[in-house]
Amino acid sequence: MTDWLKENLKRILPAPAVDWLLMLYEAIQVFDDVADGDPVKREDLNSVIWNTLVGMNQNSFWIANSHNLAPVVATAILKWQASDHVERTGKADARSFVWRAGYYDVVLMAVALCYGTQEATKIAHEIMALYGEKLEDYMKEFDHA
Repeated sequence: MTDWLKENLKRILPAPAVDWLLMLYEAIQVFDDVADGDPVKREDLNSVIWNTLVGMNQNSFWIANSHNLAPVVATAILKWQASDHVERTGKADARSFVWRAGYYDVVLMAVALCYGTQEATKIAHEIMALYGEKLEDYMKEFDHA
């Protein structure tokens, strides 16, 4: 998935933005695996530790835009936590499915920061369509299908 995402982001954004977004994506994946009790390869954990504590903070895109990105990342975290809560309490539904896609809110903000809101508006639907999970597959995870 990371390679597919990287190729799509490279078509849209400059390299520093792509690099930062990929570090964020990989961190989200590892944190989600840890929260779910899924196995995490040590090399993936080591990479995420480094990137979240050092790499992401040294990225030029983050340095220039952290004041705009941090609130969007915070919102994405809160949306994921809300989704995780309802999933763990057996109340997953179409709304919680949408909450899980907060990462793409961050991608959309990155596009707006790089190119302005007019350009971001023109391709917002393409950015949001990058979210590859289907509602039907999500619901099957919780035996609602």
